[in-house]
Amino acid sequence: MLDNMPRGTIVIEEIEIGMKRHVWKEVTDRDIELFAEVSTDRNPVHLDEDYAQETIFAGRVAHGMLTAGLISAVIGEQLPGHGSIYMGQSLRFLGPVRPGDHVKAEVEVIDVDYPKRRVTLSTTAYVNEKPVLQGEATVLAPSAKLD
Repeated sequence: MLDNMPRGTIVIEEIEIGMKRHVWKEVTDRDIELFAEVSTDRNPVHLDEDYAQETIFAGRVAHGMLTAGLISAVIGEQLPGHGSIYMGQSLRFLGPVRPGDHVKAEVEVIDVDYPKRRVTLSTTAYVNEKPVLQGEATVLAPSAKLD
């Protein structure tokens, strides 16, 4: 299930309120293991099924920041894309992402400050059309004009 949108750059001069981009990703056991290794977050709720069964999740879940990383991928690769600078991100985790879940990470332009090249994006991740993460990002978008 990959219907990822084209990668590249949308410069500030072409960004409009309401523009959306997304990426789909199946979260695998390997993704969770690699994230644990890179982040050094080895909380057993992510890695140990027996332990995780005794938690409120009743089973293993992916790291929340792994899901948030998919939002980063959309920003860095699609909207605005290459050359974007992340300035800030708020996050609310609304539900678990489990191994095998297909996650849709989506960003939508909700405000643009053209003189400052700042773009505000609504950021949401879904599993089965249900939001599992919501937030807002501020990014510095690249410009077609040379500074």
